[in-house]
Amino acid sequence: MARLAGVGRAAVSNWRRRHADFPKPVGGTDTSPSFALGEVEDWLRGQGKLSEVPLRERVWQQLAGHPAGPVPALLHAGCALLLVHDRHPDWLAASAVSDERMARLLPDLIEGVLTPRFGPPSATRAVHAPAPDELLPSAPLLRSVAELAAELGAPTAYEFLLGRHLDANPRQYTLTPEGPADLMAALAGTGRAGRTVLDPACGTGALLRAAAPGPGDGADCRLYGQDSAPELAALTALRLALGSAATVRTAAADTLRADTFTDRAADVVLCHPPFNDRNWGHDELAYDPRWEYGFPARTESELAWVQHALARLRDGGGAVVLMPPAAASRRSGRRVRADLLRRGALRAVIALPAGAAPPYHLPLHVWVLRRPGTDAPSAPEVLLVEAGGGAAADGRHTDGRDPGAWTPVRDAVLGAFRRFERDGTFPEEPGFALSVQVLELLDDEVDLAPARRLPPRAAEGGADELREVRARLDETLRLTAGLTPPEAAPGTPDTARWPLTTIGELARAGALSIHPGQSATAGLPADVPVLTEHDVLAGTAPSAATPSPAAPAAPAPVGAPHQDPAAQAPDTPVRTAPGDVVVPVLGGTAAARVIDEATAGAVPGRGLVLLRPDQDALDPWFLAGFLRGTANNRQASSYASTSARLDVRRLQLPRLPPAQQRGYGERFRALAAFEDALRLAGRLGERLVRGMHDGLTDGSVSP
Repeated sequence: MARLAGVGRAAVSNWRRRHADFPKPVGGTDTSPSFALGEVEDWLRGQGKLSEVPLRERVWQQLAGHPAGPVPALLHAGCALLLVHDRHPDWLAASAVSDERMARLLPDLIEGVLTPRFGPPSATRAVHAPAPDELLPSAPLLRSVAELAAELGAPTAYEFLLGRHLDANPRQYTLTPEGPADLMAALAGTGRAGRTVLDPACGTGALLRAAAPGPGDGADCRLYGQDSAPELAALTALRLALGSAATVRTAAADTLRADTFTDRAADVVLCHPPFNDRNWGHDELAYDPRWEYGFPARTESELAWVQHALARLRDGGGAVVLMPPAAASRRSGRRVRADLLRRGALRAVIALPAGAAPPYHLPLHVWVLRRPGTDAPSAPEVLLVEAGGGAAADGRHTDGRDPGAWTPVRDAVLGAFRRFERDGTFPEEPGFALSVQVLELLDDEVDLAPARRLPPRAAEGGADELREVRARLDETLRLTAGLTPPEAAPGTPDTARWPLTTIGELARAGALSIHPGQSATAGLPADVPVLTEHDVLAGTAPSAATPSPAAPAAPAPVGAPHQDPAAQAPDTPVRTAPGDVVVPVLGGTAAARVIDEATAGAVPGRGLVLLRPDQDALDPWFLAGFLRGTANNRQASSYASTSARLDVRRLQLPRLPPAQQRGYGERFRALAAFEDALRLAGRLGERLVRGMHDGLTDGSVSP
């Protein structure tokens, strides 16, 4: 409902409490009720809060409310989109009849596109054509999905629906985020033509999608996936088939117990296996030929997956496996790790920043492996990389959940690995990477954790840099002292009688405009700065950036309804300009930031609202200063049991003439400069203290 009306969830909760005619639940539970879409649309229109339901929202509501559940609906939608994409005239003929007739026609037509993409029907093929009685309840959804495909393209339409389903059910799936997936695919060298890529625990297909060629390219690439969950194997197959021209084969079975691809020799294996699985088949697989490097202990399921990946590679092929950090040092796995080293199968261990992938509290590792050839000499060195150990210039450490932080991480890791691959060695870079002789690692522990082998970074660059930090701190403290506000003078009685107005009233009068922050940044090129909520609260520069654009959607097939390109383009997100005021709306913190020249051009991110005042009528600093008032924020906030949300439209301002506004604005501007200086002094002080501790303890600084 919040998406349909373009408001926050708290607003919908308020409407439900305040309006007696609000639609009644038709299902769900007391804590998570479901409502009839038609009734909600009628009510929103009656309240003037809805002009037209976007097509994508209507399709999503149809899918989420499907009587068989969202997963069967996604499978039916994916099959129909594949038919629309590959054989559009057949879809047009089938959709021109009644729902009952269409449900009878579609199974044969769908099978006609499934077989060329996924092979002939078999017990192991993940995707099967639905029966007519299964398709009949989906008929309205499939017609809507085809309409969405005409607007967005079939691949983009399916990615939208699948992505929305994954976002709505985060606890049901273990996802591999785009950043780590792209890094793993690049480490494996999947960009070369004619690759055969296997993911034995494919999940939702993120790794295979990162390895897949773009639409229309790479028909000679072969993608194989297997997962124990039949619905995931099927969703992955449809996702890959719609997104590329590669040959796709996926199967639904327990990979370790019932491997479907025993006859395949892959060029590349990518894998994000389940972690800490005690029921991986230890008892029944004791004599399996895959355990070339030693039989994994019951507690070492991840080492079973590593050996499975190596067993499915051709000689010289590469595998990249996402691993928990404990797998690098647990005593129960040291014999397997030792044999991987002795035989040259393990080439690199890369520690990622914490938050890179679930479980987000752990700094996961990436193991890069090669299947040794029969006559290939074993590699004498192994590369160890600590990609999460670096700190930004302001002292903040890399956060794996920040998409904007992945570009430097990816570039640094790939640069180090490619140099190591080329030279067979890597010079020591303290705190980041080094190559280690295999013989040095073959001790009693066989500990492969990069942090335990890497020498620490020199303390903030050594004593010289610490002197520079101290000098900057001295200068900043002097500046801070000069910016300290003068003693406060008592206010006048007139201030208590100011006439007040609200942000909502000012917006209706045209004195300012309100722009919510963006959770998605469609319509923007890559690497546009994104201002986050943390940036506003910490007073720092934009720390995120828009991702690289997805592959262009395939053109609409011949016969698809014509769409006006302007109507298809999504609304371009607003970008900040000098004089804008950005306000965080989550968390209950009173904050507001005036955009300056250095911050202009960024996109406000999720959890922010951008206010653009008419500067002839409203002074930006006057606006930002009064918005930060504690009492003002308290009266405009609503509270749930564990969170708070600010209704920006309810924030109040006094009605003052421009001359008085500028007087207050200058004082608020001076306070902001003092606050910025305090923050910078705090960050420099933290760097100096941390650097002195590190320098004294590692010997690079004398006491």
